[in-house]
Amino acid sequence: MTRVGLIGAGVVGSSWALVFARAGFEVTVHDADPASAARVPDFVRQALADFEAQGLSPPEPAETIAARVHVAADVAEALAGMDYVQESVPERLAVKTELYRKLDTLADPQTVLGSSTSGLPASAFTEGMATRQRCLVVHPINPPHLIPLVEIVPAPWTDPDAARRAAELMRSIGQTPIRVRREINGFVVNRLQSALLSEAFRLVEDGIVSADEVDSAVSDGLGLRWCFMGPFQTIDLNAKTGVAEYCRNLGPMYYGLAKEQSDPRPWAEALVAEVEDTLRTHTPAQQIPARQRWRDNYLAKLVDFKRRQAKGTTG
Repeated sequence: MTRVGLIGAGVVGSSWALVFARAGFEVTVHDADPASAARVPDFVRQALADFEAQGLSPPEPAETIAARVHVAADVAEALAGMDYVQESVPERLAVKTELYRKLDTLADPQTVLGSSTSGLPASAFTEGMATRQRCLVVHPINPPHLIPLVEIVPAPWTDPDAARRAAELMRSIGQTPIRVRREINGFVVNRLQSALLSEAFRLVEDGIVSADEVDSAVSDGLGLRWCFMGPFQTIDLNAKTGVAEYCRNLGPMYYGLAKEQSDPRPWAEALVAEVEDTLRTHTPAQQIPARQRWRDNYLAKLVDFKRRQAKGTTG
């Protein structure tokens, strides 16, 4: 694979353009809004400039990378000669269904079609396609040019070879794919996040701690370990002989906690307002874009450090 087509040039689609172009791929972008597609090369340049400002040099000069991003006037042009297509159109079932009807006939039958959807299963918008076997979810964690994880989620009819090719492609461009065995609501990352968010809101609603203190519990506690090892590795190293011992010792306690947490609650308006008030004391609404830039810069440095650690270098 050397050429990819991107359909949808919003936040996620623009980020994908940088991921592929940075890895040496020729990228063609189309969006129903021509102005959105036209902005993608400038997004790539700005993101690369941000990297350089932090001392994180891209693999090639910014202009060389940005020159690989091309804007297509229509869907057919974006698909012409493509080995892979990443769709990142709005998260609306009708929009995706209509687009995939076009992709069914316009894209070469061997072209793998991956969707960036964060919640819709591929079966919901590909069922009527003649070439549905090459369709699947390839869900990034936003923004993919900073966060490497990608969820590979097949529909019931997805050809295993299409899933394999998508996973290999993601690895080749520096992403970290995980293979979800079957469709499930929320996929994996959102299900994990859902469990944590549910308990976070519960702790605030019940007056146990403030929203600030919940954030501290993660950012200065659990999150320090979780940023370089997952929950199973964490508990494996928290017992002298490993995970089996940990589960024998603490499994009953966690089972008791799970029973307490088994009553799902909606996030009430008053509760959301309380959390909102807490967060706005730190970041006024008008400063959110600047805070997002801070987050992205932090992520870039953290991911770079992790990669250098994995290679045995920190300098």
